[in-house]
Amino acid sequence: MTEYVIIGNGVAGTTAAENIRKRDEKGRIVIFTEEDLPFYNRIRLNEFISGDITEQDLIAKKEKWYSEKEIELKTGTRITGAEASGNIVVTDDKKRVPFDRLLIATGSHSFIPPIKGSDKKGVFAIRSIQDARDISTWVKGIENVVLIGGGLICLLGLETGNALRKLGKKVMVVEFFPRLLPRQLDVDGAGRLQAIMEDMGFSFRLGAKTQEITGVDQVKGVRLEGGEELSSEMVIISAGVRPNLEMAETLGLNQDKGIVVDEKLKTNKPDVYAAGDVAAFKGIPYGIWPAAMEQGEIAGINMAGGDKVYAGTTLSTTLKVVGIDLASAGNIDAENEFESEVLTDNKVYKKIVIEDNKIIGCIMLGETKGFTKIKKMMSEGHDVSREKDQILSG
Repeated sequence: MTEYVIIGNGVAGTTAAENIRKRDEKGRIVIFTEEDLPFYNRIRLNEFISGDITEQDLIAKKEKWYSEKEIELKTGTRITGAEASGNIVVTDDKKRVPFDRLLIATGSHSFIPPIKGSDKKGVFAIRSIQDARDISTWVKGIENVVLIGGGLICLLGLETGNALRKLGKKVMVVEFFPRLLPRQLDVDGAGRLQAIMEDMGFSFRLGAKTQEITGVDQVKGVRLEGGEELSSEMVIISAGVRPNLEMAETLGLNQDKGIVVDEKLKTNKPDVYAAGDVAAFKGIPYGIWPAAMEQGEIAGINMAGGDKVYAGTTLSTTLKVVGIDLASAGNIDAENEFESEVLTDNKVYKKIVIEDNKIIGCIMLGETKGFTKIKKMMSEGHDVSREKDQILSG
């Protein structure tokens, strides 16, 4: 009987376990996680903070799912080491766990930049259910919140800001770039999103850098470079993530912005795989949900004896930003260097970017109907010379 050990119960680890079980009905599958919940929907943490859903509503895989799949889930358990003499990992309570196949799917953690005062009480990052619990406790009785970060990788921060706005808090977004979501929206699209959010009650300081979080023991405000002081009793730092590489160090795995994996999701160590935010394929740590799911599936299949190849994940985005539909793919042409077609009104902003009569980029804000078709046109190199002025209007 093959012993499968998975470290991490996010989308990559859980998807891998599911695909292992599809190919191997008898092998033992054990998932270890430091968290105290089964696999839950991290992107809905904002709804928990706003009170729209409960903790139980977050859980995507209930206990019944694990029992039906005969997958053992060990919550609240940290893997702290490994034995070089064999295929054995060690838990924080010194238990030795043997494996035939090991998957590292430990995800990532919030990056806290070296801002003076970031260690004060009332400063938070948002990545886990425990972060959400802490934020929900602190927010009671306060009025002003400063959110540092407004890019896609900081989206959970923007969504947290929206949750706090729903609770009646005044939310100020401080973003280093001169526009929101700079990798997904051009100047006009970002301006449209900003206007919508201002109508909701958000305030912004764009092209601004935080100098210091002020206060004695706890937050009293934020000072920007240039001297402006923003009153605040709470700060959410949403400045991106970094992969959790402790196990890479322990096992002596090759690293390049993450744990280096090949097209089978294998590391440089026999029988050790990696997937999700912690993995880097061809130097790219994707850090997005679709990539983690795809990598988890392929890693699980190959761990159970399959031979499936990972070719990378298309860097496109389909999501909601503070309840507003957004889809983006390819070259958004923020500098307006290429031909483009734009459709806009008071509800939507749509744009396709064209080079040599082929679509090379797309933005859809407010409505995403037709995005899948446009992505297909992009991937197939479809000639749009006769229809480019009709694509966005359907």
